[in-house]
Amino acid sequence: MIDYRQSGVDIEEGYKAVGKYKAHAKRTQIPGVLNGLGSFAGMFQVPAGMKNPVMVSGTDGVGTKLDIAFSMKKYDTVGIDCVAMSVNDILCTGAKPLYFLDYIACGSLDSDIAADLVKGVADGCVDSDCALLGGETAEMPGFYDKGKYDIAGFGVGIVEKDEIITGEKIKEGDVLIGLSSTGVHSNGFSLVRKLVTDYDTPFENSTIGQVLLEPTRIYVRPVLAVLEKCRSAVHGMAHITGGGFYENIPRMYTDKHLVSVINKGSWKIPSIFAELERRGANPDRMFNTFNMGIGLVMAVEASEADKVVKAIEDFAASKDAGRNSTLKAYKIGYVSRSAEEADTQQKAVLFK
Repeated sequence: MIDYRQSGVDIEEGYKAVGKYKAHAKRTQIPGVLNGLGSFAGMFQVPAGMKNPVMVSGTDGVGTKLDIAFSMKKYDTVGIDCVAMSVNDILCTGAKPLYFLDYIACGSLDSDIAADLVKGVADGCVDSDCALLGGETAEMPGFYDKGKYDIAGFGVGIVEKDEIITGEKIKEGDVLIGLSSTGVHSNGFSLVRKLVTDYDTPFENSTIGQVLLEPTRIYVRPVLAVLEKCRSAVHGMAHITGGGFYENIPRMYTDKHLVSVINKGSWKIPSIFAELERRGANPDRMFNTFNMGIGLVMAVEASEADKVVKAIEDFAASKDAGRNSTLKAYKIGYVSRSAEEADTQQKAVLFK
């Protein structure tokens, strides 16, 4: 006869993990949260004063960047990536994130490692002014290798229906403003891991592994600051994730005759991308794989472009900037119109 623990599931370790989670979740409490971790479901009250609220949801994971975290035994930053990937997507509609739920899966649970993962999730929630409302930890021995974890999450935001940013207002002549990334973020790591295996190699006053693990930038606070000052000027937004410029920028256009003209050299590309190219990444495919230093693109009214850039700069210089103190905004191009439908990525995004 065997019991659950002998089959590979340590319930006591799970109890320890939940106890540690609660301390991190407590840091994320914001008005609207009606209960804490431990209930069967999280509850959040719709903010008062909204006339016609629309709920906006997004879900994502961290992907194979996790493998680098495992190799370096550094688990407290990938949770930030997990939150960032969802809340940045939600933000592209003009919505404010409200709450987040996470899912952690492993073969054998170590409560300290799991708590580090959740610490990162809580850090990401604090950075995006949303609550960590709940989650799930699944211990599946024999399914996941011992020592390996997966993490994914689900976020919900809210926006007034008449303030949704749909991309329908984007027009020829709009200026494309790029917001700087913190590096590779959380996409392209299946290629990165083919190119980089020496994570302890010195690079930029750190190691290349530490640079690759730099968490995805969360754009919620600075972009909401822009929308508060000049919402009508922002016609569309694109989160630059997997597929890089070519795949993501066209997603904000509803008019398929619109194209993005990108001015090369109009922003500083982080040196990690040059290093990846030096190690063998195909330079002709870099903009189709990585963010290349731009994590979010905004299409804005040309007459308001300088105002938007200044709003970003003002936020980065403010006491509330946090990890966004290094955020930069660049005018990286403009929207043009094609006589024919831009039905391929190469037609939709042009570099000059």
